[in-house]
Amino acid sequence: MFSSVILIPAVLNGLMTGAVYALVALGLTLIYGVLHIINFAHGALLTAAMFAAFFAHKLLGLDPYVAAVGLTPLFFLVGYGLQRYVIGPAAHGEDSNILLVTLGLAVVIENALLYAFRADTRTINLPYAFDVVEVGNAFLAVPRVIAFATVIGVALLLWLLMRFTRTGKAIRAVAKEKLGAELAGIDVAHVYAVTFGIGTACLAIAACLLLPTYYVNPHAGNAFVLVAFTVVVLGGMGSVAGALLGGLFVGVVESLSGLYLGESLGQIGIFVMFILVLLLRPSGLFGARA
Repeated sequence: MFSSVILIPAVLNGLMTGAVYALVALGLTLIYGVLHIINFAHGALLTAAMFAAFFAHKLLGLDPYVAAVGLTPLFFLVGYGLQRYVIGPAAHGEDSNILLVTLGLAVVIENALLYAFRADTRTINLPYAFDVVEVGNAFLAVPRVIAFATVIGVALLLWLLMRFTRTGKAIRAVAKEKLGAELAGIDVAHVYAVTFGIGTACLAIAACLLLPTYYVNPHAGNAFVLVAFTVVVLGGMGSVAGALLGGLFVGVVESLSGLYLGESLGQIGIFVMFILVLLLRPSGLFGARA
């Protein structure tokens, strides 16, 4: 057994990592909660956002955190356009078609990035990338602390949006009862596109939070989205609060698994826990029982 001197830093660092998982999962679970489909293009869109943040730094000299201010609304528009003018029309109202269309989009985006930028791995050098802050016995990387605070802020903004705005009420209405919302005069196609846009905007923020300490290549987003799918199931499909709590929980499990089993085996704990949750509580740790 490890002492608290080792365990506490591991838990804190796990929370920092889990926050980014949570942000990726927030967009995924929001899309599922309203459209009731899994977006297989989520990983490819995250990779595209990482490349956008990378070139914003290389070509324009923008810090990734500054670039997020412009990339977030840009990727909202990308997501809105994809859902409104590609996914929606191509699906013809069939959920199975939507799955195939998003899978096709993932293949197209990844191969377009591979053709344009090859398979090279790229990183950026920032003066604060290796700075740390001391919290008790733990030393936390500054980019991870910034990411954690940002994710909490984004989650709070999403909650306020969903709870108190007309757009949020329309999204909740469509998620609850599509036909009833349509009869009440809500433009369902527009709400679908807005929801997809918000989910994609979350990816732009996540990409800018990742870039100071992570690399980018045409497949970089897939590793995070695989864990994000797990977070969505653990937190409860469609639950925004569950995605946030599930992401933090998964980050801690990964950190502790890496501590006990070795860094290269850190994700084993995530998937063991995932299987146990599916067996014992299919609705998720934080989801409502059917």
